[in-house]
Amino acid sequence: MSKTMSVRMDRDNYEFLHEITQEEGGDLSKAVRDMVARGRILFAVERYKKGEASLGRAAELAGVPVGQMMTVLTEYEVESRLEKEDYLQGLRNLQKVW
Repeated sequence: MSKTMSVRMDRDNYEFLHEITQEEGGDLSKAVRDMVARGRILFAVERYKKGEASLGRAAELAGVPVGQMMTVLTEYEVESRLEKEDYLQGLRNLQKVW
């Protein structure tokens, strides 16, 4: 279920969003939703990069599955912090549920 909210912003940001909306032929609400989605991903990438979030937590923050988060991190050229033991533990966990 979606929620409705009102947001105050400065004129420059409003004009930027309005311009993007016109260029892409969308509406202002969609432009704001797209920017929030992109912001979530950037926020998650930064948290992971600084060591403040695990891969799973970064995926939660970004609102994407872990596999997609791995792809996003690769696209942003962020090195993985997974150690060999983490990978092997993941395989053992997978064997348990498989």
